[in-house]
Amino acid sequence: MKTSKIIITSAVSGLLILGASATTASANTEKCYGVVKAGQNDCQTSNSSCAGTSHTDGQKDAWVSVPKGLCDKLVGGSKTST
Repeated sequence: MKTSKIIITSAVSGLLILGASATTASANTEKCYGVVKAGQNDCQTSNSSCAGTSHTDGQKDAWVSVPKGLCDKLVGGSKTST
């Protein structure tokens, strides 16, 4: 097999594995709002569209992905943005 075919096959295989593991991870996690340290949010807020852009600790519209059931146990944690 040519080297280029091996590289392409390896890359495609890696992407498929990565996609499968991401799906499994998201099934066991939930978004938890209001518990993120400044600059540590996983995704967008109402004021920005990028991860890591929250401005204050505990920003109510910034979320982080946590294992299911954990958000309810965190002080200030909410499953919805307020």
